[in-house]
Amino acid sequence: MHAIAFRRRAADRAARILFALCALFVVLPLFLIFFDLLWKGARELKWTLLTDLPHPVGEPGGGIANGILGTLTIAGLAMAGGIPLAVMSGIYLAEYGRGKFASAVRFSVDMLAGVPSIIMGIFGYVLWVLPMKRFSAWAAASALAMIFIPTVVRTTEEMLKTVPVSVREGALALGIERWKTTLFITVRTASAGILTGILLAMARIIGETAPLLFTALGNQFWQTGLDQPIAAIPLQVFNYAISPYDDWHDKAWAGALVLIGMVLLISVGARYLTREKK
Repeated sequence: MHAIAFRRRAADRAARILFALCALFVVLPLFLIFFDLLWKGARELKWTLLTDLPHPVGEPGGGIANGILGTLTIAGLAMAGGIPLAVMSGIYLAEYGRGKFASAVRFSVDMLAGVPSIIMGIFGYVLWVLPMKRFSAWAAASALAMIFIPTVVRTTEEMLKTVPVSVREGALALGIERWKTTLFITVRTASAGILTGILLAMARIIGETAPLLFTALGNQFWQTGLDQPIAAIPLQVFNYAISPYDDWHDKAWAGALVLIGMVLLISVGARYLTREKK
């Protein structure tokens, strides 16, 4: 009996170590990326980087201020149009989605979530750039919205499904209409999870580069209108990285560090919203 118990404990310990090693290998790339960016980008991470416009080649200094503003502008436009569509679609799938139509919507959303981001850029190019004959913030936002929406739709649906049926039944038993129950009770109960999904989807789209190459183009100056080419941090990092100049390479590392910092802040905010209250 003692031998059998010993073998079971040894097998359990070995399995635990194996699982822990797998978890370590999953998170290790994140730490390697972060520390590499910190090591190579910290020396160029100055206040002027966040407040100045890009300087011409050969002129020292310069920053990515217009890229920060452009990134927030594009993400804001994408979210302004995407959040209502995505959340209401998720509400439909969770609360009313029965039958073939709902199944087709779920399948389409899952397919849309798997479409490569560069295809979304081509979509924005065909939808906006070609008819308008110019690159613009609107084109970039439309491409990013197509990446943003599927994640929020599925997150909203799953969060609403976690709300106990008894909550809905209690509201309906009190004579509250179903649509009011859905909007003011069910959605409110799941609001933290829905907001978390929105923030995580935002964290994804602010780092996308391929769609912006086809839609935003980039800009070396402050944005003057939403129907004009617009700067963005991913585009600036890309352009700095492929240049033959060492000082621009340093700015690419610093810009990437700023971008990963923005993603980290959003992810921490999402984690804060879903924390367990003691």
